[in-house]
Amino acid sequence: MDYVKLGNTGLDVSRLCLGCMGFGDAKQWVHPWVLDEAESRSIIKKAVEVGINFFDTANWYSLGKSEEFLGRALKDYANRDEIVLATKVFNRMHEGPNGAGLSRKAIMSEIDKSLKRLGTDYVDLYIIHRWDYNTPIEETMEALHDSVKAGKARYIGASAMFAWQFQKALHVAEKNGWTKFVSMQNHLNLIYREEEREMLPLCREEKIGVTPYSPLASGRLTRDWSETTLRSETDQIQKFKYDGTLNADRLVAERVASVAENHGVPRTHIALAWLLQKDPVTAPIIGATKTSHLEVAVGALSFKLTPEEVSFLEEPYVPHPIVGHN
Repeated sequence: MDYVKLGNTGLDVSRLCLGCMGFGDAKQWVHPWVLDEAESRSIIKKAVEVGINFFDTANWYSLGKSEEFLGRALKDYANRDEIVLATKVFNRMHEGPNGAGLSRKAIMSEIDKSLKRLGTDYVDLYIIHRWDYNTPIEETMEALHDSVKAGKARYIGASAMFAWQFQKALHVAEKNGWTKFVSMQNHLNLIYREEEREMLPLCREEKIGVTPYSPLASGRLTRDWSETTLRSETDQIQKFKYDGTLNADRLVAERVASVAENHGVPRTHIALAWLLQKDPVTAPIIGATKTSHLEVAVGALSFKLTPEEVSFLEEPYVPHPIVGHN
């Protein structure tokens, strides 16, 4: 496993991050394909064994079950001092006017609940899951700063927003002497590259670590276009993200398959290698539901694309509607 600094910090993270959205209770959440606790533990254990020290979850994933499963597994399988544990806040956790968002009340309440579910005194990275249009960014940034100063979070990050919003948050924090974001968790893969326009240049300039979600486009870059899975048939979020650009995306996926066949490697290697060579990507977030998914993903770390192959993969891309910024 390779390790790199997260943005402009001294924090060492594995070059791959295990995303934990796929762990939880299928009966109480939007995704029927999520793994139960026993299945989740086997994935988390394998991740630790292959050297992954970076784990990403959210309070919203299965309404807290993902945090519970991850916390218990890491307690059994890992050294907490070597684990970089990230969770997120924003989405609705209970009914009522204060059940979601990034108000001071919501942040202070939700971080305590996340820590309890995770079974830890602190998270290494506390991430705002989306931009809150109903709360002043000054209120959000000060609450996050106070969470860091209280020892409940070591660093803070953001996810899925417009570059002007991210820049505004960075400016507000700097102006007031508050803790600044060190990471951006955004939607980026070979069939969704809109972040290259504004967000990636901003992150390079500000030395922000980028941790892309959906690096394999929910599996669409790793299998034949006609092949289906339980997730591809039932994941409505995946359909929302990609079904509108099927024809254009198919050309990119076919080129991934072609390069993989030329090298005799899994398509996952090609999709991840493309992300890993892109500045300033720090650690793609992989959502494994089988231990074999982890093994294949780790194999991508030793695979390098040539500049000609990068151009070949990128050439068919067409602009996509913005997805994920709410």
